[in-house]
Amino acid sequence: MLISTRGRYSLRVMIDLAEHQSDDYIPLKEIAARQEISEKYLESIIKLLVKGRFLTGLRGKGGGYKLTRSPDQYTVGSILRLTEESLAPVSCLEESAPSCPRMAVCRTLPLWKGLDKVINDYLDNVTVADLVQQNNESYDYII
Repeated sequence: MLISTRGRYSLRVMIDLAEHQSDDYIPLKEIAARQEISEKYLESIIKLLVKGRFLTGLRGKGGGYKLTRSPDQYTVGSILRLTEESLAPVSCLEESAPSCPRMAVCRTLPLWKGLDKVINDYLDNVTVADLVQQNNESYDYII
Protein backbone atom coordinates (compact mmCIF):
# COMPACT_ATOMS: atom_id res chain seq x y z
CA MET A 1 0.00 0.00 0.00
CA LEU A 2 1.33 3.39 -0.98
CA ILE A 3 -0.43 6.58 0.13
CA SER A 4 -0.53 9.14 -2.68
CA THR A 5 0.40 12.79 -2.46
CA ARG A 6 -3.32 13.60 -2.51
CA GLY A 7 -3.88 11.45 0.59
CA ARG A 8 -0.91 12.92 2.46
CA TYR A 9 -1.87 16.48 1.55
CA SER A 10 -5.48 15.84 2.61
CA LEU A 11 -4.23 14.91 6.06
CA ARG A 12 -2.04 18.03 6.18
CA VAL A 13 -5.03 20.23 5.23
CA MET A 14 -7.25 18.66 7.88
CA ILE A 15 -4.54 19.10 10.54
CA ASP A 16 -3.94 22.70 9.45
CA LEU A 17 -7.63 23.55 9.69
CA ALA A 18 -7.85 21.85 13.08
CA GLU A 19 -4.86 23.84 14.38
CA HIS A 20 -6.22 27.14 13.11
CA GLN A 21 -9.94 26.64 13.67
CA SER A 22 -12.08 29.52 14.80
CA ASP A 23 -15.51 30.87 13.96
CA ASP A 24 -14.06 32.36 10.77
CA TYR A 25 -13.45 30.56 7.51
CA ILE A 26 -9.79 30.05 6.60
CA PRO A 27 -8.84 31.18 3.10
CA LEU A 28 -7.38 28.59 0.76
CA LYS A 29 -4.46 30.94 0.13
CA GLU A 30 -3.45 30.80 3.81
CA ILE A 31 -3.64 27.01 3.97
CA ALA A 32 -1.61 26.72 0.76
CA ALA A 33 1.07 29.08 2.08
CA ARG A 34 1.38 27.35 5.46
CA GLN A 35 1.48 23.88 3.93
CA GLU A 36 3.59 24.85 0.92
CA ILE A 37 1.09 23.29 -1.49
CA SER A 38 0.15 25.00 -4.75
CA GLU A 39 -3.27 26.64 -4.59
CA LYS A 40 -4.32 24.93 -7.81
CA TYR A 41 -3.53 21.43 -6.47
CA LEU A 42 -5.01 22.31 -3.10
CA GLU A 43 -8.29 23.29 -4.78
CA SER A 44 -8.73 19.75 -6.09
CA ILE A 45 -8.09 18.29 -2.64
CA ILE A 46 -10.45 20.75 -0.95
CA LYS A 47 -13.19 19.93 -3.48
CA LEU A 48 -12.92 16.27 -2.53
CA LEU A 49 -13.05 17.07 1.20
CA VAL A 50 -16.07 19.37 0.72
CA LYS A 51 -17.86 16.75 -1.40
CA GLY A 52 -17.22 14.20 1.36
CA ARG A 53 -18.66 16.71 3.87
CA PHE A 54 -15.44 16.88 5.85
CA LEU A 55 -15.21 20.61 5.17
CA THR A 56 -17.60 23.42 4.49
CA GLY A 57 -16.75 26.37 2.29
CA LEU A 58 -17.87 29.95 1.86
CA ARG A 59 -17.18 32.05 -1.22
CA GLY A 60 -16.45 35.75 -1.37
CA LYS A 61 -15.03 38.20 1.14
CA GLY A 62 -14.41 36.46 4.45
CA GLY A 63 -14.72 33.13 2.70
CA GLY A 64 -12.62 30.03 2.94
CA TYR A 65 -12.96 26.64 4.57
CA LYS A 66 -13.48 25.07 7.96
CA LEU A 67 -14.10 21.66 9.47
CA THR A 68 -17.70 20.47 9.67
CA ARG A 69 -17.01 18.56 12.91
CA SER A 70 -14.52 18.62 15.74
CA PRO A 71 -11.04 17.21 14.98
CA ASP A 72 -11.61 14.16 17.20
CA GLN A 73 -14.45 13.04 14.91
CA TYR A 74 -12.25 12.58 11.83
CA THR A 75 -10.20 9.42 11.59
CA VAL A 76 -7.16 9.10 9.38
CA GLY A 77 -8.84 6.03 7.87
CA SER A 78 -11.95 7.96 6.83
CA ILE A 79 -9.87 10.72 5.22
CA LEU A 80 -7.63 8.30 3.34
CA ARG A 81 -10.58 6.20 2.16
CA LEU A 82 -12.10 9.39 0.74
CA THR A 83 -8.94 10.48 -1.05
CA GLU A 84 -7.29 7.20 -2.04
CA GLU A 85 -8.70 4.74 -4.53
CA SER A 86 -8.04 1.90 -2.11
CA LEU A 87 -6.27 1.04 1.12
CA ALA A 88 -6.33 -2.68 0.33
CA PRO A 89 -2.90 -4.33 0.41
CA VAL A 90 -3.81 -6.52 -2.61
CA SER A 91 -6.22 -5.96 -5.49
CA CYS A 92 -8.47 -8.91 -4.66
CA LEU A 93 -9.53 -7.17 -1.42
CA GLU A 94 -10.58 -3.93 -3.08
CA GLU A 95 -14.30 -3.19 -2.82
CA SER A 96 -14.90 -3.23 -6.56
CA ALA A 97 -12.69 -6.25 -7.28
CA PRO A 98 -14.25 -9.12 -9.18
CA SER A 99 -14.37 -12.40 -7.32
CA CYS A 100 -11.06 -14.18 -7.65
CA PRO A 101 -11.35 -17.72 -9.06
CA ARG A 102 -8.48 -18.83 -6.78
CA MET A 103 -10.03 -17.43 -3.59
CA ALA A 104 -11.16 -20.86 -2.31
CA VAL A 105 -7.65 -22.31 -2.62
CA CYS A 106 -5.53 -19.22 -2.01
CA ARG A 107 -3.01 -19.91 0.74
CA THR A 108 -2.14 -16.23 1.15
CA LEU A 109 -5.67 -14.80 1.35
CA PRO A 110 -5.83 -15.03 5.18
CA LEU A 111 -2.51 -13.15 5.36
CA TRP A 112 -3.79 -10.31 3.15
CA LYS A 113 -7.12 -10.15 5.01
CA GLY A 114 -5.25 -9.92 8.32
CA LEU A 115 -2.99 -7.17 7.01
CA ASP A 116 -6.00 -5.30 5.64
CA LYS A 117 -7.68 -5.53 9.05
CA VAL A 118 -4.57 -4.29 10.87
CA ILE A 119 -4.19 -1.33 8.49
CA ASN A 120 -7.85 -0.31 8.73
CA ASP A 121 -8.07 -0.82 12.51
CA TYR A 122 -4.96 1.28 13.04
CA LEU A 123 -5.99 4.12 10.70
CA ASP A 124 -9.52 4.13 12.14
CA ASN A 125 -8.13 4.64 15.64
CA VAL A 126 -6.02 7.71 14.90
CA THR A 127 -7.89 11.00 14.70
CA VAL A 128 -6.98 14.43 13.40
CA ALA A 129 -7.06 15.58 17.04
CA ASP A 130 -4.44 12.92 17.86
CA LEU A 131 -2.20 14.23 15.10
CA VAL A 132 -2.62 17.84 16.23
CA GLN A 133 -1.83 16.84 19.82
CA GLN A 134 1.14 14.73 18.73
CA ASN A 135 2.51 17.70 16.79
CA ASN A 136 2.09 20.03 19.78
CA GLU A 137 3.78 17.54 22.09
CA SER A 138 6.82 17.24 19.83
CA TYR A 139 7.59 20.92 20.46
CA ASP A 140 7.16 20.62 24.22
CA TYR A 141 10.70 20.66 25.61
CA ILE A 142 11.51 20.23 29.28
CA ILE A 143 14.95 21.25 30.49
